[in-house]
Amino acid sequence: MYPESIVKPMKEELTTVGFEDCSTPEAVNNALKNEGTVLMVVNSVCGCAAGAARPGVKMSLSGDKKPSKLTTVFAGFDIDAVGEARKHFAPYPPSSPAIALFKNGELVHFVERHNIEGRNAQMIAEHLKMVYDEFC
Repeated sequence: MYPESIVKPMKEELTTVGFEDCSTPEAVNNALKNEGTVLMVVNSVCGCAAGAARPGVKMSLSGDKKPSKLTTVFAGFDIDAVGEARKHFAPYPPSSPAIALFKNGELVHFVERHNIEGRNAQMIAEHLKMVYDEFC
């Protein structure tokens, strides 16, 4: 498990722009019960999270359409919460970072790590905006 001093600033990159930090399994399940669309970001300490996933997710929220609720869990820190979130990501295998969009409690889109690696933040943002146009 990563030390809180390392994780805290990475969590704050998302929580300061409106993401709910789901640090328990109960928080994950409560967030995903919501009507409408819920974006859940599996945050991570890796370089692709720092260079593409977090900045890309934040840029994706600049358009007219966006999810009605923003949530995040942190891999390697919120162990139980991430485990609970991953139950909702089936049939996708564990991946961090990852980005999931739910509509009315159902997983409708999932971006795995291999879809984040090698892409820049702008590419991630544009992809997510297209997803939001379809589902939000």
